[in-house]
Amino acid sequence: MSEPEATARDYKDTVFLPKTAFPMKAGLPQKEPGILARWQEIGLYQKLREERAGREKFILHDGPPYANGDMHIGHALNRILKDMVVRSQTLLGKDAPFVPGWDCHGLPIEWKVEEQYRKKKRDKKEVPAKEFRAECRAYAQGWVDTQREQLKRLGLMADFDNPYLTMQFESEATIVAELMKFVESGNLYRGSKPVMWSPVEETALAEAEVEYEDITSTQIDVAFEIVESPIPELVGAHAVIWTTTPWTIPVNQALAYGPDIDYRLLDITYDAGAPDGQSPQAGTVATVEAAEAAGLPADATRILIAYDLVGQFKARLNAALSKLNIEGAVEPTVNVFDALGVKNSRYKGSELAGTVARHPMHHLGGFYAKPRPFLPGDFVTTDSGTGLVHMSPDHGEDDFDLCKANGLDPVFAVMDNGVYRDDWAWLGADDLDNEGKPRRRSVINKPFNAPDGPICSDLRAAGALLSASEDYAHSYPHSWRSKAKVIYRCTPQWFVPMDKPLDTGDFDVGVPEGFGAAVALFTSKDHSTLREIAMREIDRVQFYPPKGKRRLGSMVEGRPDWVLSRQRAWGVPITLFVRPDGSYLQDSSVNARVVAAVREQGVDAWDESRKAEFLGEAHNSDEFEMVTDILDVWFDSGCTHAFTLEGDRWPDQRWPADLYLEGSDQHRGWFQSSLLESSATRGRAPYDAVLTHGFTMDSKGKKMSKSLGNTIDPRKVMEQTGADIIRLWALSVDFTEDHRIGDEILKGVGDQYRKLRNTFRYMLGALDGYVGDMSDATEIPELEVYVLSLLAELDAKMRKAAEEYDFNTYTRLLVDFCNEDLSAFFFDIRKDRLYCDGAEDPARNAYRAVLDILFHALVRYAAPVLVFTAEEVWQTRYPEDGEQDGSVHLLDWPSIPPVGAPDARWAQLRTLREQVMEAIEPLRRDKTIRSGLEADVTVPAAAVPEGFTDDRLAELFITASVTRSNSDAVTVTRTTDHKCGRCWRLLPEVEEDGALCDRCDKVVSEMDAAA
Repeated sequence: MSEPEATARDYKDTVFLPKTAFPMKAGLPQKEPGILARWQEIGLYQKLREERAGREKFILHDGPPYANGDMHIGHALNRILKDMVVRSQTLLGKDAPFVPGWDCHGLPIEWKVEEQYRKKKRDKKEVPAKEFRAECRAYAQGWVDTQREQLKRLGLMADFDNPYLTMQFESEATIVAELMKFVESGNLYRGSKPVMWSPVEETALAEAEVEYEDITSTQIDVAFEIVESPIPELVGAHAVIWTTTPWTIPVNQALAYGPDIDYRLLDITYDAGAPDGQSPQAGTVATVEAAEAAGLPADATRILIAYDLVGQFKARLNAALSKLNIEGAVEPTVNVFDALGVKNSRYKGSELAGTVARHPMHHLGGFYAKPRPFLPGDFVTTDSGTGLVHMSPDHGEDDFDLCKANGLDPVFAVMDNGVYRDDWAWLGADDLDNEGKPRRRSVINKPFNAPDGPICSDLRAAGALLSASEDYAHSYPHSWRSKAKVIYRCTPQWFVPMDKPLDTGDFDVGVPEGFGAAVALFTSKDHSTLREIAMREIDRVQFYPPKGKRRLGSMVEGRPDWVLSRQRAWGVPITLFVRPDGSYLQDSSVNARVVAAVREQGVDAWDESRKAEFLGEAHNSDEFEMVTDILDVWFDSGCTHAFTLEGDRWPDQRWPADLYLEGSDQHRGWFQSSLLESSATRGRAPYDAVLTHGFTMDSKGKKMSKSLGNTIDPRKVMEQTGADIIRLWALSVDFTEDHRIGDEILKGVGDQYRKLRNTFRYMLGALDGYVGDMSDATEIPELEVYVLSLLAELDAKMRKAAEEYDFNTYTRLLVDFCNEDLSAFFFDIRKDRLYCDGAEDPARNAYRAVLDILFHALVRYAAPVLVFTAEEVWQTRYPEDGEQDGSVHLLDWPSIPPVGAPDARWAQLRTLREQVMEAIEPLRRDKTIRSGLEADVTVPAAAVPEGFTDDRLAELFITASVTRSNSDAVTVTRTTDHKCGRCWRLLPEVEEDGALCDRCDKVVSEMDAAA
């Protein structure tokens, strides 16, 4: 030990403090654009393709978002997850090209262009179709360009220079070609079925285009007079139905009953208060007025309803009567009881077969004069209503199926805009109010269905309206674009059958020339139905999380036939030639000419002027009509696998995809349409696995809405804190469930980021000037071996998480390892060795060798998550790599030295270390000591693992000394030792503060001699 010098020497210059140009302050909003520009300059994506050529492929196929708005936080989460998949698979050594895509057809784009027309007071119908489609195409392209730049800013690694668009001519031609496979195999039919219809947008909608909102509707009870029945006492009685869609009564054609439901024939009497306080009596003037005001003829009060629903009906009827204001009468009451004078008033539903009623508006004649038969319906329940359901085959799936089975066809009374036909007897063009104005309004118009609206008013006047109130709260479908209510409406549409055996061996599953070669999966006729094939594939495909299998399976198992047609202008046409009898042409030569024309001109090629050209000499053009409907946009997106994975435009892709990744709403959308399209044309799903993420909610778990002001704009977050913060958030949450984001949450993510950044900053500083490797270490201390074993354990867990797309586990493992195993443990202990051991001390070199291994592993692990920061870290240590167009994102998964499993003694020691630190903390808080270096610690001897001396414990606990006792408690006192003037350790060998300990004295002496 050296003697203290007369004038205290400053030993700061002799300490090996970390040196790095890597700043603690990230400044991501300023740095990230520059890093992006460099990646663009060096062609990083293409460079990666070249370096990965020939390796095992991994294909994530991008689900196309609509090109009609700025990126929102849901987009950001989705794209970050996809980027994480691509980058992690690349890191694992695979060739993982990624082609981003956009959905450019359909109502979302068309609706926006129409909105622009409405602002300019232009009528879309007056604009030539080609001009309108050109505006739609330009609108979509504008948003593609905007979204592409916004997504680039997130640091995504993708082929942004060559994305796929459903409106590219090649794409449109392939979509037509895929449709022709259905056509040529006969797996397409035209039929009339009720479908979701938007009267505002005047088109059919897919289930995925519908959202449900809570509304309050009018509920009514309507009496249908029974005119025929095998049960004599029913004749003249009234069957009562309950509905929340009054507008469907004008197209009623039958009544449905439940065969196993118990029905009762009941009497209604209206008791009015008698004058002068006398007892109530039936048959007074007030009674008759009350009955007529209620809508039920006073002389026909027998009704038929389900026994279990008598109470509900009575409550509705009482509520309706209580609102009447009849002069001279008290508020009437209603008594419902078994019919007097009727021998049998109880009937099983099956006994009602053969019963016939008449429509309340039968006096209008024609359609309304026809009898309304009672039909058995398994769907009729006693959950609500009356147990009798009125059937309108135009406006309900159950209604349609039951009526069709009994020879009752739709009448198509409601037009595209939701208004009754001009020639309809009730509410048609000739139906005028007292002022001579047409009474008909859109069926979704609330006043039209109100208790005082035309439907209820006419039913009341006909003596058939028992109750009507605007208080029925329920969930109702709306168009998620126009936000207007939709209806079930029967219209002629094109369908793909779900339960017809497919003649899969009768047609070529290849794609047209110029689109690559598809794999012909059908080697023989399968004859399974589309539903059966799809269900088999759902069972085969891997789902993350597993509940996605059940959700998609339940949707496909119960879904109706697939509706392909839409009545709009902007989309891929249904390129069919139809004969007068409704059949369509199945000619491969004609189809090939149409596909070739679309490839050259896009959807505008389907034009009446080319009809004869397409049909050729083999067909008389006068015998065919060209279909004017367009394809459902979900068919477009369901075909993206065909022109992206199989097409020549992206030769580095392959079919099928390893993974599809989208939000949970796509079980009814893209996952399903892709599955159905590919199952029908290729006999299998276009993917081997499906990953589903939940929705992003605000910090309180509420759905985000501009009107609520609780949205988080990812563009603003990037401007304020950087894209890496959004990425770290997205990959930290359990994205498989609905998850949250908010200012406080992002602040917490920022804290996590700073800790990770400081971990890298420490390693960069500690490795300043280091050029060696493990081979230079003559001996590796036990602590370093333990940390390497932890790294190997981490490596296995992170690889597993990456392979299983468990990204929040992946990110949490990385963060926890850096914070708990490194910063709070390994780095903390070894700072003394790094700073104060001799520059070439073997133990110090061993520590730096392990730091080098840690650096190369952690920077790779972090690269898919913190894409910008990892690049900054890498270029800081290896600037020459940057000069040679290198990048951290060109690296493979790290290689970790095999050192065996972590020694259990170290886990025991770390537990004891935490107890020591807890015991020190109270003394530090009350300033008895300033740090653990001033603490003499006594620990339970039984708690110390075998093989650790007291001096090693003091080094590991970063205390002045450690001794052992038989006590069960850890005790701490302030040491009386003096402080070394260089390493600041308090040791017995230091005679007074400022003098040097033996180690520091040796190191300083060597440095002085060298100087």
